[in-house]
Amino acid sequence: MLRRFSRINSTPHYIVDAPADAATDAQLPTPITPHEEYQYLNLIHDIIEQNHEHDGRNGTTLSVFGAGMVFSLDQGRIPILTTKQMAWKTCLKELLWFIRGKTDNRLLQAAGVHIWDDNASRDFLESRGLSHYADGDLGPVYGHQWRHFNATYSTCDADYTGKGVDQLSEIIRSLKHPVERFSRRLIMSAWNPCQIDEMALPPCHILCQFNVDNQNRLSCALYQRSGDVGLGVPFNIASYSFLTHLLAKHCGLVAHEFVYHLGNAHIYDDHVDVLRTKQLSLKPFAFPQLEITTLRDDINSYTLDDFRVMDYKCHSQVKMQMRK
Repeated sequence: MLRRFSRINSTPHYIVDAPADAATDAQLPTPITPHEEYQYLNLIHDIIEQNHEHDGRNGTTLSVFGAGMVFSLDQGRIPILTTKQMAWKTCLKELLWFIRGKTDNRLLQAAGVHIWDDNASRDFLESRGLSHYADGDLGPVYGHQWRHFNATYSTCDADYTGKGVDQLSEIIRSLKHPVERFSRRLIMSAWNPCQIDEMALPPCHILCQFNVDNQNRLSCALYQRSGDVGLGVPFNIASYSFLTHLLAKHCGLVAHEFVYHLGNAHIYDDHVDVLRTKQLSLKPFAFPQLEITTLRDDINSYTLDDFRVMDYKCHSQVKMQMRK
C-alpha cells in the first residue's frame, strides 16, 4: 500500500465514533473541515489498520515503513498538535539544549525536563556498554553532532570548542549569505556511524535539509529513521518547526514549511487503545501562533523567554508510557 503524503490540508480517511461520554463538540463534524493535523491522525489509523506487528529491541510494535507530512509555518503558524495537550515548553528546552551542543541530561533535569532520564540511567548506560560514563552523560548524541560532528568524545563536561564540524553554524552562515542561502547542500546530520556505539541512544531524527525559495522563505525537510508515533513524533513535529522559525528569524528569512519524512513509523502495543479510542475521536483546533520576541547575535543565546506561543487551544492529556 502506498503511504499517503498529504500536503497541508487533510481530512480523515477513517470514521471513528466518539466515546459515549465525549462532549458533543469533540466529535468529528459533518462536513469535516480540512486540517493539517489529520495527516498525523491518518498515520495512526493506517498503522493500526494494517496491523503489521513486530517484536523489537524494546517491545512489540505495529509499524509501517515510509510516511510523510507537510506543515505550513506561514504567518507564524506552529504545528503543536491539538488533539492532545503538548508539553511544548519541554520540547523547546530540549531543542535549545541541542543547539548549544550539550549532552548532559543533568542540565535538562535542572530545567524540569525528564524525557531523557531512562536513557541516561546507570542501568541503561551499562546495557549499552557505556559504564565509564557518569550518570546523565548521554555521549555524542544530537547536540554534539550538530555542533562538533565527529569530534573525539570524552565526557559531557569537556570543552569541545573549535573541535569537529559545526554544522549548525555553517548553515547559519550560508543562510545569511545572499547567494549561498539557495544552496542544495544545507544539510545537518545527527547520524555518525563512527560514534554510534558511544551514544546512549542512536539518533532517531537523523538528517535535516534547509531550503530557501525565491521569496526568501525558509523550509526544513527532516528524515527520521524511527518514529514513536504516539509520543515522539508529535515532539519532533514541534521541535523542527520551532527550529525552522528560529533560523528564519536569526537569518532574516521567513519561515514557510516543515516537510516530514518517516522511515519506520510505529506504535507500541500498549499505546494502541488510547490512540484509537481517544485521540482519533477528536477534532483538532486551529494551530497556535509563534512569536520570537528577540533577535540575538549568537544562536546559543536564545532562551525560552524569547518564544511566545499564542492561542494554543487543545484537548486534554493523552497519557502513554515511554519505552527505553
